[in-house]
Amino acid sequence: MKPRITVVGSVNMDLVFRTPRMPAVGETLLGHEFRQIPGGKGANQAVAAARQGADVSFIGAVGDDGFGDFSQQCLAKEGINIHHLARVAGVATGVAGILVEDNGSNSIVLAAGANATLNVNQIEAATSAIAAAQLLLCQLETPVDTVTRAIAIAHAQGVKVVLNPAPAQQLDPALLKQVDYLIVNETEASQLSGISVTSQSSAQQASERLLDLGVGTVLLTMGGDGALITQAGGSEFIPAIKVDVVDTTAAGDTFVGAFAVGIANGLSVSDASREAQYTAALTVTKLGAQTSIPHRHEVLDFMQARKVA
Repeated sequence: MKPRITVVGSVNMDLVFRTPRMPAVGETLLGHEFRQIPGGKGANQAVAAARQGADVSFIGAVGDDGFGDFSQQCLAKEGINIHHLARVAGVATGVAGILVEDNGSNSIVLAAGANATLNVNQIEAATSAIAAAQLLLCQLETPVDTVTRAIAIAHAQGVKVVLNPAPAQQLDPALLKQVDYLIVNETEASQLSGISVTSQSSAQQASERLLDLGVGTVLLTMGGDGALITQAGGSEFIPAIKVDVVDTTAAGDTFVGAFAVGIANGLSVSDASREAQYTAALTVTKLGAQTSIPHRHEVLDFMQARKVA
């Protein structure tokens, strides 16, 4: 049987500009390329989970515009259950403006649009979709009270919770106590723990602080360096997979979605993280968000080529 994952999260249309570098204030810079690509942290993670073989249900909101139509079609094409994806009249679908430099790094500006309308009533209406899952996956591009309620329902139903608290913001310790797997980058770990993460040593300190706040397991992703796993029994650092970087957009989301599938499939945290690293590594070799997320057979071929499968 396929692992069952329910995602509460955002849907955006990504407006992607390729540029030789980031423009200075007041500067007009000639770019290389422009593309419209479906994105949003929630949708990206849902697509990543679906392409790794999960049965995915999605809870979110889009506007009643062309971007909303296209986003719905893209999610449905992946086999994702969008019964709980609301269409909000008179509101625009979320949009992300993304500048991608030639070296693959990016800067992103978000306009939440319909994502900001996702409310607790919609979460309550989707209780059955949360309760039926093996794992609930959330981020913070939708209102925190909505995410809080979804996590509370999952926790009460015995459904494991993966939280990717991005964009970074302060969270109630009571919420963190209900999180089984917290996946953070250096910025998010710094804000949640109060410890500035600038090295593997400080990453360890921040992760231990998050455990003290009640989180079950902390995965601190450190970009091209790798990921630090911290649990009650100790820590493990997993180096990143080295590839030629085209665009880092959605690499983190792909890691999260793939990790969730690994856990739902019964893998250990270490093994799920390793597979997620390979999946994310493939993502950065292509341009865009959902256009770059690999399918399961591509990941297995990649791992076999690297002699790990």
